[in-house]
Amino acid sequence: MTINFRNKTLQEYLDQLSRREPVPGGGSAAALTAALAVGLISMVANYSLGRKTNTKAQEFRFTKILSKSESIRQRLLELTSLDSEAYLKVSAARSVDTKAQKQAAKQALAVPREVCKLCHQAVLLTPSLADKGNPHLLSDVEVALELLMAAYNGARIMVRINS
Repeated sequence: MTINFRNKTLQEYLDQLSRREPVPGGGSAAALTAALAVGLISMVANYSLGRKTNTKAQEFRFTKILSKSESIRQRLLELTSLDSEAYLKVSAARSVDTKAQKQAAKQALAVPREVCKLCHQAVLLTPSLADKGNPHLLSDVEVALELLMAAYNGARIMVRINS
């Protein structure tokens, strides 16, 4: 079963999240939270580019941060859907055999593990933005970090509970 939250509105996603339906759930919400955080990182990078006080090295760094953050953000958005797909496979495997259950569970754990990894990568993008980025957006960097911590912890919980 293919699930795609990419083209849903926030309202549609939140409505579906709040229903008595198996997906989306905590893993998907953690991935979306991380994607929101990385969106803030991209925004700050965009606002930090082209400032008169930037050196060429800073411009290069902000360009690299923006490129990396956009790549991470897109993957996190994919993982928002992939987590739900993985959970549905785990549910379906419950009626099959032990081997199918173990295989589905192993695949399902890969999603929150990747969310954790991407959260860590995103955190590593923030020091330059906090230090030399647009100073008016420091609060956005801090909010991004808080959201990344929440997403990381949420994904880590999903790994722990489902291991």
